[in-house]
Amino acid sequence: MPALNEPKLISGNANKNLAKAITRRMTVHRGLNVDLVDARIERFNDQEIFIEVYENVRGEDMFIIQSTSNPANDNLMELLIMADALRRSSASRITAVIPYFGYARQDRRTKARTPISAKLVANLLVEAGVERILTLDLHATQIQGFFDIPVDNLYAAPVFALDILHQFSDQLKDVMVVSPDVGGVARARELAKRINAPLSIVDKRRERPGEVAEMTIIGDVKGKKCIIVDDICDTAGTLCKAAEVLIENGAAEVHSYITHGVLSGPAVERISNSVMKSLVITDSIQATGPVAKASNIRIVPTAPIFAQAILNIWNGTSVSSLFETETLEPIYDGQLQRLL
Repeated sequence: MPALNEPKLISGNANKNLAKAITRRMTVHRGLNVDLVDARIERFNDQEIFIEVYENVRGEDMFIIQSTSNPANDNLMELLIMADALRRSSASRITAVIPYFGYARQDRRTKARTPISAKLVANLLVEAGVERILTLDLHATQIQGFFDIPVDNLYAAPVFALDILHQFSDQLKDVMVVSPDVGGVARARELAKRINAPLSIVDKRRERPGEVAEMTIIGDVKGKKCIIVDDICDTAGTLCKAAEVLIENGAAEVHSYITHGVLSGPAVERISNSVMKSLVITDSIQATGPVAKASNIRIVPTAPIFAQAILNIWNGTSVSSLFETETLEPIYDGQLQRLL
């Protein structure tokens, strides 16, 4: 049954641009009167985080928009403290909208005497008062099972499909989707299915963790416009190496579509100097200056799918139904390119 009051959104410092875009989308395109709740987030001299909410949120359906990206610990603490403040202010429900879920790569023990940090983060969020999670392309989907509350995991593949169908409209017969490793095949297959393209895989053999010793291409990429699809690009070393191997195996061009552009350290410089013609990322992580200025990096918007998912949660309707259609064109109102 739809809620009587309109949803209330509040944002931390991690991705205010996306938070504003979501509220604008809900107001302009969905006819609601939604704005970010007025709040103060400050740091004391010892860097402790303090939050004060200036508006009455008693009985309200609250959505906190906050990626836990770099600086991951500060942004995570902001999220936890905001949730605690809202819980103590008698909000009726608290949903954490986490476009990029930090610590997701620590989803299992890879060595003896190591933590499962993703599970710890899940426990902290629930303890702080979060009652629902909305996120995008979790690095490991099993993280949903770390929570005893509902977790809605949105997908970037349909958004990427819209962009690819526009960018390569007269060259689709030459496009091949590439998974950068065996673990990402399901994600790559979903994108390939949406654009009706063949699929190739990069098989990586490692001599030791963090070092790619050898890459073998499974599939014929000769003459193809290859599109590497993955969920995270951090330092871009493996991604740039995969692009080189594809070109060495006869690919005509290499483009990459990555959901979360972490892009730390030398990543932007590596991408700028690589054989990749373009890297497309979402705005799940707010772009730094170098990322925004890079000539071969583009950012596609996710505000429309987050806005619609928030509305569906607020209305008590299905979130998964957003991805059961052939295209997200209606959600983007046919305006993805105008939003770029």
